[in-house]
Amino acid sequence: MKFTKQRVFETLEKGTGDDKLSKRFDVFIMTLIIINVILVILETVEPIYVRFKFWFDLIETISVIIFSIEYLGRVWTCTLMEKHEHPFWGQIKYIFSWVALIDLFAILPFYLPLLFAMDGRFIRILRIFRLVRLFKMGRYSTAFGLIIQVFKKRREELIISLTFLLVMLIFASGLMYYIEHEAQPEAFSSIPETMWWGVATLTTVGYGDVYPVTALGRFLGAIIAILGVGLFALPAGIIASGFESELSKRKKDEE
Repeated sequence: MKFTKQRVFETLEKGTGDDKLSKRFDVFIMTLIIINVILVILETVEPIYVRFKFWFDLIETISVIIFSIEYLGRVWTCTLMEKHEHPFWGQIKYIFSWVALIDLFAILPFYLPLLFAMDGRFIRILRIFRLVRLFKMGRYSTAFGLIIQVFKKRREELIISLTFLLVMLIFASGLMYYIEHEAQPEAFSSIPETMWWGVATLTTVGYGDVYPVTALGRFLGAIIAILGVGLFALPAGIIASGFESELSKRKKDEE
């Protein structure tokens, strides 16, 4: 029984070395996830969904059964990991870990309507949550794992830069509100409403639906637009630097 549990654990985890079964399982699950995401997208095209509804429902049911078996298998074998080795609390701790919650949310939208009577609108919202399955690829894809690692290691720098952006957005929106409110009481009716202009300007998208008309407002808008180019480059630079650092580290480890 111990060997069986160990083998199930090795198969479910990302394949390494010469473990062909584990690698094939990784490819199978990743393919199934991609198919599911494509189906969720195609379901929104009504003519396609109406015509192939039977196949949509069949693939969804088969996928949920496979994902459910995978989830139960992971909960069962998680005690083989050192941090979850306790036979009871280890499993409880694993169930509430973010990786296990992703697995749970991937199958939950299927089971909830079967267990509880729900409004049709709420069921449609639940179906959207099937896109969470895309995040399951983080277990098997090196690229996804690299992205997660970069965000983990650079989270402090990202939080600082995003906080600075938020402060800038509030400050710019407040100034623009007091400058433009009298000239455009509907467009700049409050600071929260003005934040829409602030987001569009700081991101340099500039939809053009809300814009300053006074001379001072236009001057401030121009400065904020120029600052936005540099400010929004900060998180991008941090992430790019993180990717370069992680790739260099992995290359050294491989060598």
